[in-house]
Amino acid sequence: MDSGAIRRRLGAGLAVLTASVLLAVAAPGSAQAAPSSCTGRQVRMLPFSTGSVFVYKNGGRVCAVTVQKHPGTKRVVSVGVQARGHVAVRKSRRHARSSLPVEVYAGHRCVRVSGSVGSGKYTSGWILC
Repeated sequence: MDSGAIRRRLGAGLAVLTASVLLAVAAPGSAQAAPSSCTGRQVRMLPFSTGSVFVYKNGGRVCAVTVQKHPGTKRVVSVGVQARGHVAVRKSRRHARSSLPVEVYAGHRCVRVSGSVGSGKYTSGWILC
C-alpha cells in the first residue's frame, strides 16, 4: 500500500472518530445523564418533579448528588445523606445543573437521602438496608 492510500485511510478514520465524539458530547437528552462526581456503582435514581437524586455505593460509602430536570437556569440545588444513627450531611448551592456530591460512611446501615431543586423536593425513607 502506498503512502497516499495510508493517509487517506487515516484521514477517514480520524473524521469518523471526530464525528462520533461530537455526537456523544452534543447528544440530546443528556441533561438527565448520571453525574460523574460520585464514585462506585449507581444503586438508585430517585426522580421528583424538578430533578433526580442519584445514589451511589462504593463499599461502605454512600454518595448522592441532585441533578436538575431542566438544566440551564440557576436554582438552589441541594442534597443530603443520613446514615441511620448519625446526623445528616447536607450541601446546597445555587447552580445551573447539579448539587455538590455528599458522601458518608454508612457501613451496613440504612440511609435516608433527600434532594431539592427550586420548589421541588424529595425525601426517601430508609433505603439500602
